[in-house]
Amino acid sequence: MRGFAWGLGAGLTVAAGTLVAWPQAGSVLASAQGPLQTQVQEQWAALRSWLGSPASGPGAEPRSTPAALVPLAPARVAAEAAQSADVPITLSGIGTVQAYNTVNVRSRIDGEITRILFREGQDVKAGDPLALIDPRPLQAQADQQEAARLRDQALLDGALLDLQRYEALVLKDFASQQQVDRQRALVAQYRAQIKSDEAQVAYARTQLAYTTIAAPFAGRTGLRLVDQGNYVRAGDASAIVVVTQLQPISVVFTLPASAVARSRLTLGEVSAPVRVFGADERTLLDTGTVELVDNQVDPATGTIKLKASFPNAKLTLWPGTFVNGRITVDIRSQGVTIPLTALRHGPRGDFVFVVQEGSKDGSKSGFHVATRTVTPGQASGGRLLIEKGLKAGERVVTEGHYRLETGTPVTIIEKPEPHPAPSPRPPS
Repeated sequence: MRGFAWGLGAGLTVAAGTLVAWPQAGSVLASAQGPLQTQVQEQWAALRSWLGSPASGPGAEPRSTPAALVPLAPARVAAEAAQSADVPITLSGIGTVQAYNTVNVRSRIDGEITRILFREGQDVKAGDPLALIDPRPLQAQADQQEAARLRDQALLDGALLDLQRYEALVLKDFASQQQVDRQRALVAQYRAQIKSDEAQVAYARTQLAYTTIAAPFAGRTGLRLVDQGNYVRAGDASAIVVVTQLQPISVVFTLPASAVARSRLTLGEVSAPVRVFGADERTLLDTGTVELVDNQVDPATGTIKLKASFPNAKLTLWPGTFVNGRITVDIRSQGVTIPLTALRHGPRGDFVFVVQEGSKDGSKSGFHVATRTVTPGQASGGRLLIEKGLKAGERVVTEGHYRLETGTPVTIIEKPEPHPAPSPRPPS
């Protein structure tokens, strides 16, 4: 055998060298192809007969078993049992934080701002004064209207006394009925004038109240846009300050209309719990409720808007920022879940490797794996919901898939616990 191996190797070496050094060697080798082929076939037959005959004699060397006949060592894998629990079915999407209420505080009258009563970024309550406008012109108008009302009230009182006299005189024929009727009309006229005066007084007092600009609701002020001493008008486009309500706060989500239609959500007012996370999709910012599903779908994008409300107690949500939301639309009772790393993808669909006791040939010792076709569902928090194909308690392989196929023997290893990093040693 050793001679055959050395001879074959030397022949191949010589042939390669000849082809490199002598381009015409191809035709010579072609003419010698027949004898060489016959010689190789004879040596191969001798090798097969040697492999088939048992070694004999005291000096016979033991032959090694071919590598293909050596049984493979069990593959080392990590496995975890499928769990059964109530699994929330959620819709995920990106939302935009919006202030629950936003108002541009403007003046409703013309006048000079005499005082600014707020600080930029201050939290204010409903009714807190924000600015004062010079009240003196409007105070004078209110006093003038009040005086006109008192004048007309005095005229009414005199007309009522005259009406009483005329009514007494007409009974004794000292006055005509026409005079009585004329006096009654004059009394009614004065009464109407007093109502007009009272309306003018109320209007003047309302205008006077507008000299104190107050916060319409509890919120937080922004930048001061008008300084003290400026003259403002009721029709100015610029605001004095912008007040936003941050507690509670709203988030508007934009989701595919088809996904919303498959859930239990309906158009209009709804109530569904929702959680919002930061950009890393792990940091929980707040928990709230979806209160509204818009009544129309955007035909350009096929999406629909959902509006949710959050208490925002820790002020983690700021207007204008983007958040990741998970809206719970259903609860799957006793759903089977597995680690996300256990799912495999193949040409025939998704599957997992299930660990079974015993070996493939029927032995009761050890473990082997079998492929199982599954129908995956929703993935959340590193776990995957299995809709079909797996039962709770069955162990699936989570690590070490690359050597596996149906019937492969395996050894289950325990995943090591993560150890904390050693603290740095103090400098000596």
